[in-house]
Amino acid sequence: MVNRHKIQIPELTGEEERNLYIYLPDSYDWDRERYYPVLYMFDGHNVFFDSDATYGKCWGMKEYMDHTNTQVIIVAVECNHSPDNGRLKEYAPFSFHDARCGSITAKGAITMDWMVHTLKPQIDRDLRTLSDREHTFIAGSSMGGLMSLYAVAQYNSVFGRAAALSPSVWTNVDKLEQLIRRTKIRQNTVIYMDYGSVELEQRPKIRRDFERIAAAFFQKKVLLEARIIPGGTHCEASWERQIPFFMNTLLYEE
Repeated sequence: MVNRHKIQIPELTGEEERNLYIYLPDSYDWDRERYYPVLYMFDGHNVFFDSDATYGKCWGMKEYMDHTNTQVIIVAVECNHSPDNGRLKEYAPFSFHDARCGSITAKGAITMDWMVHTLKPQIDRDLRTLSDREHTFIAGSSMGGLMSLYAVAQYNSVFGRAAALSPSVWTNVDKLEQLIRRTKIRQNTVIYMDYGSVELEQRPKIRRDFERIAAAFFQKKVLLEARIIPGGTHCEASWERQIPFFMNTLLYEE
């Protein structure tokens, strides 16, 4: 079951409303004594419904969760669709410049502060969650993947596990690497990272950036899975095919 709610993020877009999607396992209604891990996801409009997805194709997370009977709550927040690079700004932990979109002023820290101090407490109050870091996960793709890596490093006391698909580490790889290296990250942290082989062929520098970030996490002795997907591309259809891989990593030994 996926419930859609209208929310506001005053710190970012004032009174403008956006969708918050919450997936609840079927057992949630009848197993009243059960508490559940929570997976927070970026680009919530692309997670569950083709009709809401930016390019008409979602990840199909509901179908996967139902089919596999995976007992996890998913909380997915719609991104900022402002044509003034709203999504890039909200999902950028560090400012950067790109030839295609110009200078992007980072608002990722504001986004994560809202998620950690406003959204998560509300979810933990309203739903039967396992609120500790061992059962609090975060995931996303592209800029959302970048934010997932930022979140698991900067807020490691909150998020114990993260999945980053095709993360946009190229935006400011130096600052992301510095953050990972200087931050205390617990060794029981679980991180999944991947990139599609087609993506890497199209932008060779990304392979080096991906290797740098993976190495930084590896040196922190976290539990890391890093994959190059044969034939993988930068789209929801490709990311959907990786769901079994990253979900199995997030839930390993759960």
